[in-house]
Amino acid sequence: MRMRTVLIQTDTAVAAELAPGETATFGRGAEDVPVDIVVADRAVSRLAGRIQAVEDYWLISNLTPDRTYVVENPEGGGEFVKVPPRRISMPVPFEFSRVILPGEHGTTGFLVFAPEHLYGTAASPAATGEATRGVYPLDRTAKYFLILVALCEARLRDPSSTVVPTVPQLIERLAGHGLTRSGVNFHIDYLARTKLRVKQADDGGKADWQRAALINLALRFDLVTDADLRLLPGS
Repeated sequence: MRMRTVLIQTDTAVAAELAPGETATFGRGAEDVPVDIVVADRAVSRLAGRIQAVEDYWLISNLTPDRTYVVENPEGGGEFVKVPPRRISMPVPFEFSRVILPGEHGTTGFLVFAPEHLYGTAASPAATGEATRGVYPLDRTAKYFLILVALCEARLRDPSSTVVPTVPQLIERLAGHGLTRSGVNFHIDYLARTKLRVKQADDGGKADWQRAALINLALRFDLVTDADLRLLPGS
Protein backbone atom coordinates (compact mmCIF):
# COMPACT_ATOMS: atom_id res chain seq x y z
CA MET A 1 0.00 0.00 0.00
CA ARG A 2 1.34 3.42 -0.95
CA MET A 3 2.11 5.78 1.91
CA ARG A 4 1.25 9.50 1.95
CA THR A 5 2.26 11.12 -1.29
CA VAL A 6 3.55 14.35 -2.75
CA LEU A 7 1.51 15.59 -5.73
CA ILE A 8 3.05 17.78 -8.42
CA GLN A 9 0.66 19.69 -10.67
CA THR A 10 1.24 21.71 -13.83
CA ASP A 11 -1.66 23.87 -14.98
CA THR A 12 -4.66 21.67 -14.10
CA ALA A 13 -3.15 18.20 -14.50
CA VAL A 14 -1.28 16.07 -11.97
CA ALA A 15 2.17 15.56 -13.47
CA ALA A 16 3.60 13.24 -10.81
CA GLU A 17 2.64 11.47 -7.58
CA LEU A 18 5.53 10.48 -5.35
CA ALA A 19 5.64 8.13 -2.39
CA PRO A 20 8.36 8.68 0.24
CA GLY A 21 11.78 8.02 -1.28
CA GLU A 22 10.64 8.54 -4.87
CA THR A 23 11.94 11.38 -7.03
CA ALA A 24 10.84 13.34 -10.11
CA THR A 25 12.97 15.50 -12.36
CA PHE A 26 11.73 18.73 -13.94
CA GLY A 27 12.85 20.93 -16.81
CA ARG A 28 12.32 21.58 -20.49
CA GLY A 29 13.49 18.10 -21.41
CA ALA A 30 14.65 16.68 -24.75
CA GLU A 31 14.74 13.34 -26.55
CA ASP A 32 18.04 12.49 -24.90
CA VAL A 33 17.18 14.30 -21.62
CA PRO A 34 13.83 12.90 -20.43
CA VAL A 35 12.17 14.59 -17.44
CA ASP A 36 9.14 13.65 -15.36
CA ILE A 37 7.69 17.17 -15.19
CA VAL A 38 7.92 19.13 -18.41
CA VAL A 39 8.15 22.92 -18.05
CA ALA A 40 7.82 24.06 -21.67
CA ASP A 41 9.70 27.35 -21.58
CA ARG A 42 12.79 28.02 -23.69
CA ALA A 43 14.47 29.79 -20.77
CA VAL A 44 14.19 26.72 -18.52
CA SER A 45 17.10 24.27 -18.53
CA ARG A 46 16.51 20.88 -20.10
CA LEU A 47 17.28 19.28 -16.73
CA ALA A 48 16.45 22.03 -14.27
CA GLY A 49 15.96 20.22 -10.99
CA ARG A 50 14.67 17.32 -8.96
CA ILE A 51 12.02 16.79 -6.27
CA GLN A 52 12.09 14.01 -3.71
CA ALA A 53 9.27 12.97 -1.36
CA VAL A 54 10.22 12.35 2.27
CA GLU A 55 7.38 11.32 4.59
CA ASP A 56 5.49 14.56 5.42
CA TYR A 57 7.78 16.97 3.53
CA TRP A 58 9.82 17.13 0.35
CA LEU A 59 13.23 18.14 -0.98
CA ILE A 60 14.13 20.22 -4.00
CA SER A 61 17.41 20.25 -5.91
CA ASN A 62 18.48 23.00 -8.30
CA LEU A 63 20.62 21.33 -10.96
CA THR A 64 21.51 24.52 -12.85
CA PRO A 65 24.81 26.41 -12.49
CA ASP A 66 23.38 29.93 -12.72
CA ARG A 67 19.62 30.09 -11.94
CA THR A 68 17.95 30.75 -8.59
CA TYR A 69 14.50 29.29 -8.00
CA VAL A 70 11.85 30.47 -5.54
CA VAL A 71 9.45 28.26 -3.60
CA GLU A 72 6.57 30.25 -2.11
CA ASN A 73 3.61 29.44 0.10
CA PRO A 74 0.51 30.69 -1.78
CA GLU A 75 -1.62 30.24 1.33
CA GLY A 76 0.65 32.09 3.72
CA GLY A 77 1.66 35.66 4.44
CA GLY A 78 4.35 36.01 1.82
CA GLU A 79 6.63 33.22 3.01
CA PHE A 80 9.13 31.94 0.47
CA VAL A 81 12.53 30.29 0.27
CA LYS A 82 15.21 30.64 -2.39
CA VAL A 83 16.89 27.66 -4.00
CA PRO A 84 20.32 28.85 -5.21
CA PRO A 85 22.19 27.27 -8.14
CA ARG A 86 23.55 23.76 -7.47
CA ARG A 87 21.69 23.52 -4.12
CA ILE A 88 20.93 19.85 -3.53
CA SER A 89 18.13 18.31 -1.42
CA MET A 90 16.87 21.48 0.26
CA PRO A 91 13.90 20.79 2.59
CA VAL A 92 10.70 22.73 1.83
CA PRO A 93 8.54 23.51 4.89
CA PHE A 94 5.24 24.30 3.14
CA GLU A 95 2.35 21.86 2.70
CA PHE A 96 1.25 23.73 -0.43
CA SER A 97 3.95 25.33 -2.58
CA ARG A 98 4.47 27.09 -5.85
CA VAL A 99 7.86 26.45 -7.47
CA ILE A 100 8.79 29.52 -9.53
CA LEU A 101 11.41 29.36 -12.27
CA PRO A 102 12.77 32.26 -14.34
CA GLY A 103 11.09 32.10 -17.73
CA GLU A 104 11.45 33.67 -21.15
CA HIS A 105 8.63 36.13 -20.48
CA GLY A 106 8.54 36.53 -16.71
CA THR A 107 8.26 33.36 -14.64
CA THR A 108 6.89 29.85 -14.95
CA GLY A 109 6.62 26.83 -12.69
CA PHE A 110 4.32 24.31 -11.05
CA LEU A 111 2.54 23.45 -7.77
CA VAL A 112 3.54 20.91 -5.14
CA PHE A 113 1.10 19.47 -2.60
CA ALA A 114 2.78 17.79 0.35
CA PRO A 115 1.15 15.55 2.95
CA GLU A 116 -0.37 17.12 6.03
CA HIS A 117 2.36 17.84 8.56
CA LEU A 118 2.68 15.79 11.72
CA TYR A 119 2.17 17.50 15.10
CA GLY A 120 2.73 16.28 18.64
CA THR A 121 0.76 17.11 21.75
CA ALA A 122 1.55 20.24 23.70
CA ALA A 123 3.88 19.88 26.65
CA SER A 124 2.23 19.90 30.06
CA PRO A 125 2.78 23.15 31.96
CA ALA A 126 5.18 23.06 34.89
CA ALA A 127 3.51 22.70 38.27
CA THR A 128 5.89 25.15 39.92
CA GLY A 129 7.72 28.33 39.00
CA GLU A 130 6.64 31.49 37.26
CA ALA A 131 4.01 31.09 34.54
CA THR A 132 5.07 31.72 30.95
CA ARG A 133 4.07 35.17 29.83
CA GLY A 134 1.84 35.64 26.84
CA VAL A 135 3.08 37.52 23.79
CA TYR A 136 1.16 39.66 21.32
CA PRO A 137 -2.14 39.68 23.30
CA LEU A 138 -4.63 40.52 20.58
CA ASP A 139 -8.38 40.81 21.04
CA ARG A 140 -9.90 39.61 17.77
CA THR A 141 -13.14 41.44 18.54
CA ALA A 142 -11.42 44.81 18.97
CA LYS A 143 -11.42 47.53 16.34
CA TYR A 144 -7.62 47.65 16.29
CA PHE A 145 -7.56 44.00 15.18
CA LEU A 146 -9.95 44.78 12.32
CA ILE A 147 -7.56 47.52 11.20
CA LEU A 148 -4.66 45.06 11.42
CA VAL A 149 -6.54 42.61 9.19
CA ALA A 150 -7.24 45.38 6.66
CA LEU A 151 -3.55 46.28 6.70
CA CYS A 152 -2.59 42.67 5.92
CA GLU A 153 -5.33 42.00 3.36
CA ALA A 154 -3.31 42.67 0.20
CA ARG A 155 -0.45 40.41 1.29
CA LEU A 156 -2.82 37.66 2.39
CA ARG A 157 -4.52 37.66 -0.99
CA ASP A 158 -1.26 37.96 -2.94
CA PRO A 159 1.96 37.08 -1.06
CA SER A 160 4.04 38.98 -3.64
CA SER A 161 2.16 42.22 -2.96
CA THR A 162 4.15 45.16 -1.58
CA VAL A 163 1.07 47.29 -0.88
CA VAL A 164 1.01 49.14 2.44
CA PRO A 165 -2.49 50.65 2.73
CA THR A 166 -2.68 54.34 3.58
CA VAL A 167 -4.92 55.67 6.34
CA PRO A 168 -7.53 56.99 3.82
CA GLN A 169 -7.55 53.58 2.12
CA LEU A 170 -8.12 51.85 5.47
CA ILE A 171 -11.02 54.19 6.23
CA GLU A 172 -12.55 53.43 2.84
CA ARG A 173 -12.02 49.66 3.21
CA LEU A 174 -13.67 49.67 6.63
CA ALA A 175 -16.52 51.98 5.69
CA GLY A 176 -19.44 51.60 8.07
CA HIS A 177 -17.26 51.19 11.16
CA GLY A 178 -17.22 54.90 11.98
CA LEU A 179 -13.46 55.29 11.64
CA THR A 180 -11.79 58.68 11.31
CA ARG A 181 -8.23 59.55 10.34
CA SER A 182 -7.29 60.31 13.95
CA GLY A 183 -8.99 57.11 15.11
CA VAL A 184 -7.12 54.91 12.64
CA ASN A 185 -3.82 56.60 13.50
CA PHE A 186 -4.51 56.00 17.19
CA HIS A 187 -5.18 52.28 16.65
CA ILE A 188 -2.09 51.88 14.47
CA ASP A 189 0.07 53.60 17.06
CA TYR A 190 -1.50 51.47 19.82
CA LEU A 191 -0.75 48.28 17.88
CA ALA A 192 2.81 49.37 17.15
CA ARG A 193 3.70 50.61 20.64
CA THR A 194 1.68 48.43 22.99
CA LYS A 195 0.36 45.26 21.36
CA LEU A 196 3.04 44.21 18.86
CA ARG A 197 5.84 46.49 20.04
CA VAL A 198 7.41 47.07 16.65
CA LYS A 199 10.46 49.27 16.40
CA GLN A 200 11.44 51.65 13.66
CA ALA A 201 14.43 50.48 11.64
CA ASP A 202 17.64 52.45 12.13
CA ASP A 203 17.51 53.62 8.55
CA GLY A 204 13.72 54.03 8.56
CA GLY A 205 12.26 57.38 7.76
CA LYS A 206 9.23 56.63 5.67
CA ALA A 207 5.85 57.73 6.93
CA ASP A 208 4.47 54.20 6.51
CA TRP A 209 7.12 52.44 8.62
CA GLN A 210 4.65 51.58 11.40
CA ARG A 211 2.10 50.08 9.01
CA ALA A 212 4.75 48.14 7.09
CA ALA A 213 6.28 46.80 10.31
CA LEU A 214 2.88 45.72 11.64
CA ILE A 215 2.13 43.84 8.41
CA ASN A 216 5.49 42.04 8.43
CA LEU A 217 5.26 41.00 12.08
CA ALA A 218 1.60 39.95 11.96
CA LEU A 219 2.13 37.74 8.92
CA ARG A 220 5.47 36.34 10.04
CA PHE A 221 3.97 34.92 13.26
CA ASP A 222 0.48 34.12 11.87
CA LEU A 223 -1.16 36.71 14.11
CA VAL A 224 -3.43 37.39 11.13
CA THR A 225 -4.38 34.58 8.73
CA ASP A 226 -6.63 34.00 5.74
CA ALA A 227 -9.44 33.01 8.11
CA ASP A 228 -9.49 36.56 9.52
CA LEU A 229 -10.39 38.07 6.15
CA ARG A 230 -14.01 37.15 6.88
CA LEU A 231 -14.06 40.05 9.36
CA LEU A 232 -13.72 42.58 6.54
CA PRO A 233 -16.75 44.11 4.83
CA GLY A 234 -17.78 42.18 1.72
CA SER A 235 -15.61 39.15 2.49
